[in-house]
Amino acid sequence: KVADTVRAVEFMNDSGREVRLLVGHSFGGSAVIAAAHHCPSVEAVASIGAPFEPAHVEHNYDALVHRIEEDGEATFLAGGKALTLKRHFIEDVRAADLRERIRTLHRALLVMHSPTDNTVGIENASDIFRTARHPRSFVSLEGADHLLTGKNQAARAARIISAWADPYL
Repeated sequence: KVADTVRAVEFMNDSGREVRLLVGHSFGGSAVIAAAHHCPSVEAVASIGAPFEPAHVEHNYDALVHRIEEDGEATFLAGGKALTLKRHFIEDVRAADLRERIRTLHRALLVMHSPTDNTVGIENASDIFRTARHPRSFVSLEGADHLLTGKNQAARAARIISAWADPYL
């Protein structure tokens, strides 16, 4: 996931579309924080519902992780859509030392999280925010679930990110 993000940024930059902002949700939020270190064009990072220590959230997906370890990949439903997770994603998650990546980010960081997220607890956002150095911002996505499936929740998050990121783009 981290390497894929870095490669995607490199591709966009090489295509003349410079990437200055990375946005990630859940494990993807952790991945963009880690990937930003390898992306000099990136000025700002936004994470939504990201785990501070991704391996500690793995228990939420025990059956899925077991299938991935056995078969190399597994398909699951998230927000009504079929997604496929592969073994390298699980390995990336287990290997992530997010604390050091956050501490040495040297980019603007927006941490967004819902206090009613039952998948990744709000304490993860607090840990990310406390570890980060300035410039950093925290926005509580009050009333949202982990997947932002409620009416206008994803659109609200997008508007907040857009307004926050404006000075860095």
